[in-house]
Amino acid sequence: MEFAQELGKAKHPPHATPLLSVGSQAPPAPPRRPPAVQKPSSHSWVALCGPPPWGLSCLLALQHVLVLASLLCASHLLLLRSLPPEGLSYLPAQLLASSLFSCGMSTTLQTWMGSRLPLVQAPSLEFLIPALVLTSQKLPLPNRTPGNSSLMLSPCRGPGCQGPELWNTSLREVSGAVVVSGLLQGTLGLLGGPGHLFSHCGPLVLAPSLVVAGLSAHKEVALFCSTHWGLAWLLILLVVVCSQHLGSCPLPPRPWRPAATSSTHTPPIAAFRVLSVLIPVACVWTISALLGLSITPLELSAPTEAPWFWLPHPAEWDWPLLTPRALAAGISMALAASISSLGCYALCGRLLHLPSPPPHACSRGLSLEGLGSVLAGLLGSPMGTASSFPNVGTMSLFQAGSRRVAHLVGLLCVGLGFSPRLAQLLSTIPLPVLGGVLGVTQAVVLSTGFSSFHMADIDSGRNVFIVGFSIFMALLLPRWFREAPVLLSTGWSPLDVLLRSLLTAPIFLAGLLGFLLENTIPGTQLERGLNQGLPSPFTDQEAQMPQKSREKSAQEYELPFSIQNLCPCLPQPLRCLCPLPKDSGNEEGGSSEPGETADLLPGFGEQRPGSSREELRSQ
Repeated sequence: MEFAQELGKAKHPPHATPLLSVGSQAPPAPPRRPPAVQKPSSHSWVALCGPPPWGLSCLLALQHVLVLASLLCASHLLLLRSLPPEGLSYLPAQLLASSLFSCGMSTTLQTWMGSRLPLVQAPSLEFLIPALVLTSQKLPLPNRTPGNSSLMLSPCRGPGCQGPELWNTSLREVSGAVVVSGLLQGTLGLLGGPGHLFSHCGPLVLAPSLVVAGLSAHKEVALFCSTHWGLAWLLILLVVVCSQHLGSCPLPPRPWRPAATSSTHTPPIAAFRVLSVLIPVACVWTISALLGLSITPLELSAPTEAPWFWLPHPAEWDWPLLTPRALAAGISMALAASISSLGCYALCGRLLHLPSPPPHACSRGLSLEGLGSVLAGLLGSPMGTASSFPNVGTMSLFQAGSRRVAHLVGLLCVGLGFSPRLAQLLSTIPLPVLGGVLGVTQAVVLSTGFSSFHMADIDSGRNVFIVGFSIFMALLLPRWFREAPVLLSTGWSPLDVLLRSLLTAPIFLAGLLGFLLENTIPGTQLERGLNQGLPSPFTDQEAQMPQKSREKSAQEYELPFSIQNLCPCLPQPLRCLCPLPKDSGNEEGGSSEPGETADLLPGFGEQRPGSSREELRSQ
């Protein structure tokens, strides 16, 4: 560590010399932090000017809807491809509309009184994997594709295959599993257990989870891009050019106004970065239409036209089916989705330069995510709702996040849920576009996970083992179970469903293994990245940064003023949903102190320009 610091001083003498000039000889060295120097392109017009205006907010919300549509169409497509032709007795557009409606309601509730982070709620692989396990048991064993490591299963077309009625029963069973997962996840959130466990998750737990979250969908991305690699590479190239190469190219904030009347305090807009998803998608979609390329998912289209208006309500087709197998799949969905959402909270807070989410915010967030999954299951959707990693990656591309944008995303999704005809337009997006958008956003999540390792002593043999073992086993076990010649069988079908669902969920395995190894293998707090207090030679203003992070955490994650007055009326077991009267460091355990968990986010407390990002989320 000392050699690394001396090397850093040799490379950056203007920044290192003032920090060590006050100390005598060898002051305690803090863990290595990223340099505080920021490129001009790292601060967007939105971050510098506070909450985005309504016009820009609508454009940002539209791009988030496109990313959500990519994830939604991908998850439904992978599930419906396991059905035989004409296996559904209702329109796929209505299935998409019900999912959009539940995602919109969950996003609005999550932003208003959940974790309070600008997170978009969407289906995820944590719901898709157990759903495929349930539906795959309707396929006879000879119809399984040997050696296929993707999530798709070959359609069942034979005399022993099930009819449409039994397939609809299978989807009802999946909807029942979604309801069970929502109830369990909501109960866990109300009890406050995952929120308190989150305070014991350091960089060596969160970073492997984020890395695996970025890598978990690469096979499905390759599957969609392989339908036309030319269009997929064109989309990826345009996204990279707009967000990175042209990201610092400014445009006047109001080009229609004369220079004399425009405000001198308003910086120019980084339009290419802010529209780094909308511009590439529009260009590639237009080129695909001009070339006459029909690369759309046929499983999501229907020969009959969907209605313009439709009111989603429970038991539209039939009530969800609750069986022991659905209960087992719901348990696996709840556990995997909870781990994924906690990692998403940490990632979003870090990208916005906010402290680590406190336990009460995590508990509220998981509770409302569970409520959204219950709503989705009652509406007949085979997918629940969870915080979306691709949408958080999109936020990183924009360099902007706002509650106003998240509210608009929720309203747009609810509006699309009322109109299956409009929702069906999302299914006309070419498959290479879906794959390209998901590929770029997942890559951002992957890189953020890698950048989190430096918060701990990555040169420690203990930490090297935890990181390598967690990532490798989380990627190895799912592939092994999918390609095993003999399926896991215990003789009891619900237990088989539970084990297959959990052991093929990469994010669940990475989070579980990282948490167990991190909290069972001995290591110092400094080695684990949990004790990052500032040394004595720093100025008083810098030494007070942990206290400031606690105050900012209470302000950013606290409930709206209209709901805060209800906290004293809640029963004692539900007080975990409300912030403590004084968010101090008197909590048990070193890693659970707010100042220490806040310092897990690199760059916070040393980059003064980044503090303007919090103003984005005030709306």
